[in-house]
Amino acid sequence: MKITLIEARDLPEAWFLCCKRVMEEGREYTIDAGSYAGQKRMEFDLVTVRVKYPATRPLVPDTPAGIPPPTSMDYVESYLPYLMEPKDIAKEKELYTYGDCLSTQIQEVIKKYIKEGFDNNRCCMSVGSKESIFLEHSQCLRLIDTRILDNSLNFVVYFRSWDLWGGFPANLAGIQLLKEYMADAIGVSDGELVAFSKGLHLYDHCWELAKALIHR
Repeated sequence: MKITLIEARDLPEAWFLCCKRVMEEGREYTIDAGSYAGQKRMEFDLVTVRVKYPATRPLVPDTPAGIPPPTSMDYVESYLPYLMEPKDIAKEKELYTYGDCLSTQIQEVIKKYIKEGFDNNRCCMSVGSKESIFLEHSQCLRLIDTRILDNSLNFVVYFRSWDLWGGFPANLAGIQLLKEYMADAIGVSDGELVAFSKGLHLYDHCWELAKALIHR
């Protein structure tokens, strides 16, 4: 297994560097089962992405002319309740929402830091359950761990599978807004965002877009 480390200043740079590195160094394979079975992916074996200043605006990439942007802030704003608020899954016709798992944990983490102090390893928010393995498409985001260092709130997140073009930019922008909300509620500064995954990939229908992006 090849371990890749990518360090970026902000979220758009992290996305660009990931697109570049996965096209240069990723493993190409055909999907046996899951989303887009039968198609090909270019994927990192295991990647860690460190973003030092994730609060830097803009949070989403601005692509060159002729390359459609992967997301927009309008979409990120609409995605945020999915991340933070509980939903009626049956009504929404969803297998799950992240907010269904995270909403109460977010408030508990804020409370723990305020009441118990910053120096502890207890404030880790999980997504999914032992039943998730039986879902046709289980949760991609599985973990948001937190750490306050030097009076700044840092996030460490894990995705079991992660679409680099269609998911990464919106996911991290939304998670960053969540981090800013929590940092403000706790009364600390905003810190780094570190994400890792053993399944960060580009589907083959995005390869030409990624090549055009890299060459611009």
